[in-house]
Amino acid sequence: MNVSSNDSCEIYSYDAEKVTRLKKGLEKEELGGVAQLFKAIADVNRAKITYSLCEEEELCVCDIANIIGSSVATASHHLRTLHKQGIVKYRKEGKLAFYSLDDHHIKQLLLIALEHKKEGKAHD
Repeated sequence: MNVSSNDSCEIYSYDAEKVTRLKKGLEKEELGGVAQLFKAIADVNRAKITYSLCEEEELCVCDIANIIGSSVATASHHLRTLHKQGIVKYRKEGKLAFYSLDDHHIKQLLLIALEHKKEGKAHD
C-alpha cells in the first residue's frame, strides 16, 4: 500500500472487495448500540459504579453514592443512564433500590478493559 508520511492513503481503495464485504457486515451489526454502551461507561463515575458492581453482586443506591463520593441524586442519575443502556438492573425493597450488573458480559468487558490498560502501562 502506498502511504505518505502523514499516514493517509494516496489511492481511493486498495482492496475494494474487502471494503464492500466489511461495509455489508457493518450493516448487520448493532454497532451504534455498542458505541452507546461504551459511551455510558466512559464517564469516570459510571465506570466506578460498574467496577464496584463487578466486585459486589448488588449495592444500594446510598452505598453507591458513598463509593463515588456523590449525593444519592447524582448516583441515581448515573444509575439511570447505566440502566437505559442495559448495563445495570435494579430491584426495589421498600424505599430502597438495589442495583446489580445486567449480565456477566458487562463484567467481562470491564475486566478485559482493565487488563488491557494494565498491559498498556507495561509497554510504556
